[in-house]
Amino acid sequence: MTSLYDNIIFGPIKSRRLGLSLGVNLLPIESKLCNFNCIYCECGWNEEHEGKKRFNSREDVSTMLRSTLSSMVDQGTPPDVITFAGNGEPTMHPNFEQIIDDTIALRNELCPSAKVSVLSNATQIHRPDVVRALLKVDNNILKLDSAFDATVQVLNKPVGNYSVAQTVKLMKQFQGNMILQTMFLRGEYMGKEIDNTTDNEVSAWLEIVKEISPKKVMVYSIDRDTPCQTLVKVSKEELSKIALQVEALGIECSVA
Repeated sequence: MTSLYDNIIFGPIKSRRLGLSLGVNLLPIESKLCNFNCIYCECGWNEEHEGKKRFNSREDVSTMLRSTLSSMVDQGTPPDVITFAGNGEPTMHPNFEQIIDDTIALRNELCPSAKVSVLSNATQIHRPDVVRALLKVDNNILKLDSAFDATVQVLNKPVGNYSVAQTVKLMKQFQGNMILQTMFLRGEYMGKEIDNTTDNEVSAWLEIVKEISPKKVMVYSIDRDTPCQTLVKVSKEELSKIALQVEALGIECSVA
């Protein structure tokens, strides 16, 4: 059963990829708001937001984050990382850059050893303010699940225009100052077979990895309930084989 994050600040949780992670949700608490509608998303499917609150305010985020960080530090358990994720795409927030600035200031004041991470689907990196913000954080983690537009349309169900080629072009503007994250899975959706672990998929994806040249790649598979019930998790062994091919390009790759 999929589930939403029920507050602006959530956790801390033990992240497979990031350590003890305190989550920040800039999206609605009662529903998911994203410009992707990934068939594997643990938050479920998108909902209509006409007439509903779309984003949590900058002030509420800062107030709640200060309170939670202060409490964790007082208890001697500061987070390893402050992670922007939550019920949708965080970079859609109109004040995303200012919220990142507030968060970095709070981190520097209260728990300077913590990293700031953003998990993003990379759909907003055409916006200069989003690019500036992502260049300020420690872990700028951008998603690309396939080298093929047809596969992305099935896996991620993007809202509006989406092009892998354009996304790759925009990712290259970070000049390697980003982490590429890819979900590998197989299964079936709406009568279509899905498998982005085939030789054709992986080889085309590796060419894009080489072109973007990120500082790190994260490969993973489904670990929680998904809205589409016919998906199959890819084994650690298979992910490790993909990771070895990434490392052969001279790029660090983690498996989760």
